Amino acid sequence: MGLEDLSHNFLTGNIENLVRWARRNSVWPATFGLACCAIEMMSAGAGDFDLARFGMEVFRASPRQADLMIVAGRVSQKMAPVLRQVYDQMMEPKWVISMGVCASTGGLFNNYAVVQGVDQIVPVDVYAPGCPPGPETLIHAILTLHEKIRTGAITRHKGEGEGIHLEQAGVLSREVVAAGASVKIVGKK
Repeated sequence: MGLEDLSHNFLTGNIENLVRWARRNSVWPATFGLACCAIEMMSAGAGDFDLARFGMEVFRASPRQADLMIVAGRVSQKMAPVLRQVYDQMMEPKWVISMGVCASTGGLFNNYAVVQGVDQIVPVDVYAPGCPPGPETLIHAILTLHEKIRTGAITRHKGEGEGIHLEQAGVLSREVVAAGASVKIVGKK
């Protein structure tokens, strides 16, 4: 009998809130820096910005100890299978932050060698825009993810690229979280 079989009542509601609180305050990121965005990700963990206040002071070298992947920088076609393998080895529930315009859409590298959006490889939960996005933007994306974890269900995690919505005529629409605002990017597949 799993958590899915329990009916929602006073006791299970409080346990669910406790589990959400624990998950939100103990997100452990995996080290996956690919380009210049990785420098900004490293500075977010330094003393000036201090990710330790969110329970994220140590970037894990092993995907088996991590539940958050921050894809920082452009993803080449050769790196895509490695990224997917690291994602598959992470523990459940797991989340992904796409950091920077290169990871989110391919950026100015519109060619055959660079993946045009990491959401083609792994499901992305939060997008951090910018080239490169500063530590403040990454921290805002982390806080947005914390809010998703706080309000989400504990028994299931979609993991289907929650920020992506397919619309009519093959048009791809993507919600991007930017410093307090939500921006919608629409483009052809």
